[in-house]
Parts: sequence; C-alpha cells; structure tokens
Amino acid sequence: MSIGFGIFLFALGAILAFAVNVSLDWIELSTIGYILMVAGVVTVIIGVVLMSRRRSTSTSHTTVDPVTGDRVTRRDDIV
Repeated sequence: MSIGFGIFLFALGAILAFAVNVSLDWIELSTIGYILMVAGVVTVIIGVVLMSRRRSTSTSHTTVDPVTGDRVTRRDDIV
C-alpha cells in the first residue's frame, strides 16, 4: 500500500509542479509539487525496504530426541 501511495504522491506533485499554471499570492504551487514529489519518492523507498524485510523470515522447529529425551532446535532461514 505504501508503494501505491508514494506513486500517488509523486504523480500529484508532478501535476502541481509542471501542469498547473495558477498563480496564488499566499502559496507557491510548484514548491508544494516538488515537496510532494520528494515525499512520494521517500514513501516508495520505505515501502520497498519494508517489503524486502518482510520476505526474509526464519522459522525454528523444536523436537524431542526419542533416544536421549533432549530438546533439539532446528532453525530454517527463508530468504
């Protein structure tokens, strides 16, 4: 979801920065557009980092050795 929202922010910022030719005295729309574009890029980067961290998980299985009665833990790293 954050990747899609980042693309939306970037597209909205590009529209404000490059396509809107409205002059307002109290706000500069092109500056707001550039800020939204930067926020969109940062949001996409954070989304990609979080998605890559979510995919690398590890699981551990605990079993009991029937001969000795000791617990044996096996760890599987899934990448």
